[in-house]
Amino acid sequence: MDISVVVPLFNEEESLPELHAWIKRVMEAHGYTYEIIFCNDGSTDGSWNVIESLASANPEVHGIKFRRNYGKSPALFHGFDRAQGDVVITMDADLQDSPDEIPELYRMIVEDGYDLVSGYKQKRYDPLSKTIPTKLFNATARKVSGINNLHDFNCGLKAYRRDVVKHIEVYGEMHRYIPYLAKNAGFSKIGEKVVHHQARKYGKTKFGLNRFVNGYLDLLSLWFLSKFGAQPMHVFGFIGTLMFLVGALAALVVGVYKLVSMWNGHNPGLVTDNPYFFISLTTMLIGTQLFVAGFLGDMISRNSTERNHYQVEKTI
Repeated sequence: MDISVVVPLFNEEESLPELHAWIKRVMEAHGYTYEIIFCNDGSTDGSWNVIESLASANPEVHGIKFRRNYGKSPALFHGFDRAQGDVVITMDADLQDSPDEIPELYRMIVEDGYDLVSGYKQKRYDPLSKTIPTKLFNATARKVSGINNLHDFNCGLKAYRRDVVKHIEVYGEMHRYIPYLAKNAGFSKIGEKVVHHQARKYGKTKFGLNRFVNGYLDLLSLWFLSKFGAQPMHVFGFIGTLMFLVGALAALVVGVYKLVSMWNGHNPGLVTDNPYFFISLTTMLIGTQLFVAGFLGDMISRNSTERNHYQVEKTI
């Protein structure tokens, strides 16, 4: 099979028939063998009924239905797991991504040898409240990830070599950083294509400004795991040990001060009467906690067997 199109969606019943017809028209015009995988992320409207109707009339249509809304990353995770095409294309279901971009994205993967090609919505039909934070977010992502040729990390329109989606794990809200995940997995040939961005035709956006805050937190987590995931003690051990040694040195100074005062015939009082003793003790305790608790917490989270456990109600 040439192409798998993975479409995560939430409450997009109005746009699905038009999107399917558009994708089908493009595929047939270029003679591609293909499948369309609609990943219904707990929609509360009639989206699943539309998908079932499309699947009954079109054998290339498949569907995945979650029992509740989990988010875009879980939808992509299951879509990637099911995809069989040599090239996997992702796009949003709101008709803001154009299926007419698929042939060139496919060519860049197959002929130019890219592992991943990310769309770049150079001209956006979004309000300033969305475009300005997006620019700041992408600038930060380029700096942290080292993928300097990408201008739009969060563009839903992307193309992947099948090996890429089978060797990366998209969880939480990490869909924003799939290029970074791919790079960390060893797929370094990452390209970009300017794509057409259309104004939303139906419904309203499902994302608020909180996604930018969450995005930065996810980026920080991903950066840490990519830098220290294999050797987490390099950071926790260093900071914890440093704080412990500073605290121990401070406690030693307090003890030496008491001994010197006694040697000189003065009465310095109890060590516990000195506030610096408690400061040094607290520093040592914090250092120990950083050494142990942070390491264990991140490793438990990273290796949790429940991290990608989602309730799938139906498949087609």
